[in-house]
Amino acid sequence: MSATPAVPPVPPPPDPFAVVRTRGYAVLLVMTALLGVPIAAAAFGFLALVSELQSLTYTDLPRALGFHGTPSWWSIPLLAVAGLLVALTIRHLPGEAGHKPAEGLVTTGSPRPVDLPGVALAAAASLGAGVVLGPEAPLIALGGGLAVFIGRAVKRGIRPEASAVLGAAGSFAAVSTLLGSPLLGAFLLMEAAGLGGAMMAIVLVPGLLSAGIGALFFTGLGSWTGLGTFSLVLHQVPQAARPDLAGFGWAVVIGTVAALGGTGIRRMALSLQRRVERRRVPVTVLVGALVGVVALVYAESTGKDASAVLYSGQDALGPLLAGQAGYSAGALVLLVLCKSLAYSLSLSAFRGGPVFPSMFVGAALGLALAHLPGLDATSGFAMGVGAMCVAMLKLPMTSVLLATLLLGTQGITVMPVVIVAVVVSYVLTLRLAPAPVPAPAPTPASP
Repeated sequence: MSATPAVPPVPPPPDPFAVVRTRGYAVLLVMTALLGVPIAAAAFGFLALVSELQSLTYTDLPRALGFHGTPSWWSIPLLAVAGLLVALTIRHLPGEAGHKPAEGLVTTGSPRPVDLPGVALAAAASLGAGVVLGPEAPLIALGGGLAVFIGRAVKRGIRPEASAVLGAAGSFAAVSTLLGSPLLGAFLLMEAAGLGGAMMAIVLVPGLLSAGIGALFFTGLGSWTGLGTFSLVLHQVPQAARPDLAGFGWAVVIGTVAALGGTGIRRMALSLQRRVERRRVPVTVLVGALVGVVALVYAESTGKDASAVLYSGQDALGPLLAGQAGYSAGALVLLVLCKSLAYSLSLSAFRGGPVFPSMFVGAALGLALAHLPGLDATSGFAMGVGAMCVAMLKLPMTSVLLATLLLGTQGITVMPVVIVAVVVSYVLTLRLAPAPVPAPAPTPASP
């Protein structure tokens, strides 16, 4: 009889966390910790520059030209000039000035060092002139690109995997306090990148370390310079009602309206983007002027400041909630329509991030619906923020956290209805999205 052949032993599965126990990973942690300081300083400087540009263009310049205040029409020529600067930057500088905001908050890796001037210039021109976009996407790109550039300058021959981790850590540090907490920035970046499993843990640890040190330095700079931290904070939050059956019903309504509205904003922006790209300079100038016209229409129709339609809405969220009693339902509806239109126009042609305008549009929508029975202002505000964020970003966990952590202790109260609104909006948004076109089958080769 022949002997039974021996079965070779099954090799143990590879350990996904083996890299964490290596000396190289420890060196990488030290590098990311050290990078948190210069990246946070660069991010703070960029946000301070944008704030100074907004003050210069909308306050100092009109006064220097003899106006007693800022005219309602002032944004029309200003945004047209900003459109010219952005269009020339996109056309002539490398990298097309970074990612296109109409395509959502996507992470495609850190930009090349040669692309960073275009990203910074286009974002500063857009945000400084009052375009309806936020600073988060440019900060993510600038933080990641600077981290990779510094890392390669310090350590020659750095591996691509380590370079990717450095870029992610730089992005973490750049947005460490912009959303009010380093954890919110971490959730935003991890969910947008779609990382999971062992890779998420490997990238998350150096990213959180860099974000924590960056947030500490960011806060210190705000105190030392007297400019503040440029962080998303609400100081006056009214008491929220306990969730009840009516509240859950309103969550379904708000989630549905937000999904329909967000889909309309995004589809219009993508359609306009194709037209802008065919004739970049003249159409971008026209789009900028149209954003100013929309702000003028709102100001003349309501008697309120055109700045409610302009800018990202980050600094206006707190005053909107605190002063919601001064808005009629009609004024809030008009604000939602005008801000949404200006948001869609800005997404199509300029450079910036989509997060803060979506939060403001959703907040105004929730406050408008709170004029109806069964919905209090704080709950409507929170549900609107979460539902519109997920409709525009398609990041459900981040949207829930943005809407609840923003409200402090009241966020715990409204969290159940916010989750329902976010889930309804997310599912409906995905169903409304056009189905992907299948790739054509390859033509069989002839014999």
